[in-house]
Amino acid sequence: MKRRPLPAADRRLLPEGWLSGPMPWVIAIMMFLTVLAAAGGLGLRAAAAGLGDDLAGRITVQIVQADAVSRATQAQRALAAVGRLPGLRSAEPVSRAAMGALLEPWLGPEGLGEDLPLPALIDVTFADDAIDHAPAVAAALRGVAPDARVDDHARSLAPLTGLIDALKWLALALVLLMAAATASAVVLAARSALNTHRATIDVMHLLGSTDVQIARLFQRRIALDALFGGLIGLVCGLVVLMLIGHRMGQLGSELLGTAALPAGSWLLLALLPLAGTLLAMLTARLTVLSALRRIL
Repeated sequence: MKRRPLPAADRRLLPEGWLSGPMPWVIAIMMFLTVLAAAGGLGLRAAAAGLGDDLAGRITVQIVQADAVSRATQAQRALAAVGRLPGLRSAEPVSRAAMGALLEPWLGPEGLGEDLPLPALIDVTFADDAIDHAPAVAAALRGVAPDARVDDHARSLAPLTGLIDALKWLALALVLLMAAATASAVVLAARSALNTHRATIDVMHLLGSTDVQIARLFQRRIALDALFGGLIGLVCGLVVLMLIGHRMGQLGSELLGTAALPAGSWLLLALLPLAGTLLAMLTARLTVLSALRRIL
């Protein structure tokens, strides 16, 4: 028997009013959580990359000595010794004014007096950031600056970097879990719709409609619900992210500033409703076709 295309009346088998059932709201909630989790992961990735770029190959040498003359002498010797190391990009002493600017949030504008002893600092940067230069710097300073301390920024912040990496993978796991939950909700909705319209589907089969044509009917309805719910979840998620970003900007923290989302990340977030719609369409199609084969 020749198969005929579905007429417009048959394509309205499922109710198509906006927010006609719980499905769009469920997907909106899932998309809202997905946007927050994805934004967290992308922000943590940006923060890790920012920390890596800022601290790569950088070492600080401290001369901790109460006597100002001895401190200045050791600082000059340390600067000369570090300057002879291979692969050095720069070695610059940190001025007292720069240290005062760093300490001003804790000591206040009048807290850094002339009689306050401060260590001499030397900011050292190497061209090759893949090598651990701290042992070489410590060996070069051992004989010329006995009061010198070598601080490797990358090594000291390694626990923080590890925590950021773990949270980044946790965010990815949450996104995958939200996708799985969305697919499960679509499966339940498709099966419920099949059971509700079982008699109508039997009549459509008798009239010559194929399983693929019937599956397209459910696929279209669920795709519209998924797109509408996904857009609602995206808008709510973006509003929350903007509020959080505003609060973070008021803190003025450089570490929190590195977690700001770049333009490409915002584009990925904007594409999440489309990805959710495609997932819902594919899940609905496979669910309906599998159920129709069992019926026949």
